[in-house]
Amino acid sequence: MKETTSVKKSTNTIGATSAIAANTADTRTELVIAPDAPVLPTKPFQFVMSFLKHYRMALWAMLILETSQAACQILIPYSIKEIIDLGSHSLQLAGTPSLQVAESSLSFLSSQTVAILLHMKPALVLFVGLSLGILIFSRASGSLLVLVGPSLRRRVRFTIFKYLQYHSQKYFTNNFAGSLANRISEVSMSVGHSLWTVLFDFWPVLVTFSASLILMYKVHSVLALVLGGWTLAYILVSFFLARKCQVYSRRYAATRSTVSGKVVDSVTNAMNTKVFARLDYERGYLKNYLDKEVTEARRTMWFTEAMRWFQFLSTMSLQVAIIVLSAFYWMKQGISTGSFAMVTSLSLLVINDAQGLSRRFLEFFEYLGNINDGVDIIVRSHEVVDRAQAPDIKISKGEIEFRNVQFSYSEGRDVFQDMNVKILPGERVGLVGFSGSGKTTFVNLILRMYDLNSGSILIDGQDVALHTQDSLREQIAMIPQDPMLFHRTLMENIRYARLDATDADVIEAAQMAHAHEFIQNIPEKYEALVGERGIKLSGGQRQRIAIARAILKNAPILLMDEATSSLDSSTERTIQGSLDTLMCEKTVVVIAHRLSTIAHLNRILVFDNGRIIEDGSHEELLKKNGRYANLWNMQVGGFLPDSQNSSLFEGRVGHV
Repeated sequence: MKETTSVKKSTNTIGATSAIAANTADTRTELVIAPDAPVLPTKPFQFVMSFLKHYRMALWAMLILETSQAACQILIPYSIKEIIDLGSHSLQLAGTPSLQVAESSLSFLSSQTVAILLHMKPALVLFVGLSLGILIFSRASGSLLVLVGPSLRRRVRFTIFKYLQYHSQKYFTNNFAGSLANRISEVSMSVGHSLWTVLFDFWPVLVTFSASLILMYKVHSVLALVLGGWTLAYILVSFFLARKCQVYSRRYAATRSTVSGKVVDSVTNAMNTKVFARLDYERGYLKNYLDKEVTEARRTMWFTEAMRWFQFLSTMSLQVAIIVLSAFYWMKQGISTGSFAMVTSLSLLVINDAQGLSRRFLEFFEYLGNINDGVDIIVRSHEVVDRAQAPDIKISKGEIEFRNVQFSYSEGRDVFQDMNVKILPGERVGLVGFSGSGKTTFVNLILRMYDLNSGSILIDGQDVALHTQDSLREQIAMIPQDPMLFHRTLMENIRYARLDATDADVIEAAQMAHAHEFIQNIPEKYEALVGERGIKLSGGQRQRIAIARAILKNAPILLMDEATSSLDSSTERTIQGSLDTLMCEKTVVVIAHRLSTIAHLNRILVFDNGRIIEDGSHEELLKKNGRYANLWNMQVGGFLPDSQNSSLFEGRVGHV
């Protein structure tokens, strides 16, 4: 089937999108991409070409320079032929056998040699000119490579990263961060290497083979026929074998990416490894994946070794055939001495290039395999996208309404069915329920981390699916249960909530979150790096940084997911005043397992299997003596069990 790629605009009910349709043999017949995301082809060749268009002039210049350099290289044997033939002819005219030149007198050398050199001058000038040409053209091309190479790699990495950013939370949940980072690196490297292989290897070899055929044809048609037939057969077989090797290379690249992801995952969880004394287990776990990598590597390398056998046998046969034939014609005086020398030199050049060509074919298809693997994982449909020309949402009051919402993470497994609930402006609402009842999903849908199957979520009467995601999230502050920090300074991590905030603003927010005290005890203070994912800080310290961010952001809607769960009771009581100040005149949604933290809120929603089964204030729900009252009585130490049937709480209902 002929492969085509087209770009089109489309609109759908979840907020829609610009799309790229690729009629390919795989199942990804249509990619839905975010309007601000770059359009990336799904096939390696088109993918590479999409980046090369930015460097047309430089690449054409490099192509011309490489052509000139290769032409000069292949004409060196021709210039040597001319030197030998002209020298032999001059000696014959002088009547002096070449073997007697060394025995001639100085007067003879000073006169006859000068005459011979003058006769050979065109060939000598040609030789020197070609040598200088090789130097000038190759270094000029190399200088352009210095200018283009790093820029191309930067463009590829940046573009892929930009495309990756628009993937949904579900996508990042299902893919290793380390594996994705490794793929970005390998794709960017492979795009450059595949281009340089074509430009600096394949193209010069093509010039070399073509020029060699012409030069040999001028010497003797049979020699040209042998070289031409061998070259055609060699290239076709090498190409076929390299294509087969691409399958192995792709599997090898995928295995390497998986191993990188496993290593990053294990290193990230180094504390868990130590706490559970699982050093040996982790080594064994990683060894299994490393063994798979070794298996794939050997399969690829054995196939490569088989190709090398073909390569060496083929080049040896060409070398023997050309030397024997040219020697035969020379002895029969069918070719000159210079021609014999040129043919020998050309055959060695062709053989050297042919051996390199076989190796480059393998590398080239490995690069294509890396690109294909990375593109296959990264260039996929964006699941949550804005409509084309979607306006920004403007939140002033903070009213939130779920209207006939139906949502599922996967087909056939609904989380919400026909959910309807309204949170009034300025209300402080707590979400209660066992794990898996839908509380976190409720909050994630407000943030539009996922799109709905049907229905709508309205904020101040505006459907969030019809407005830009960035404008929505800029006006919502979130304090997660497990705050994730960048490996940057404390100042940068807090300022991330509002990039135009001054240092004084950041410090004030940290003071309100009671983070300023522990920051002052760090030698570098606000310039201290927090480590990967904030590993240098305790859970409570990370939580306070997250609270400081929310305070600094000062958004009209505040979402809190167990915001104080990592804090001790004393710190929680101290911070509660700051949180109350933060909640002032805001619409607040709080997820809590420790019910005492939400008992003072205006309203509590009780979730059960994706349904809101109770709705009211703490006092109202206790009077109903329903699920909430049951949960309140089930608490031990102020926390909810994972499920209503938890054996830990059997026989304890009715006791606090």
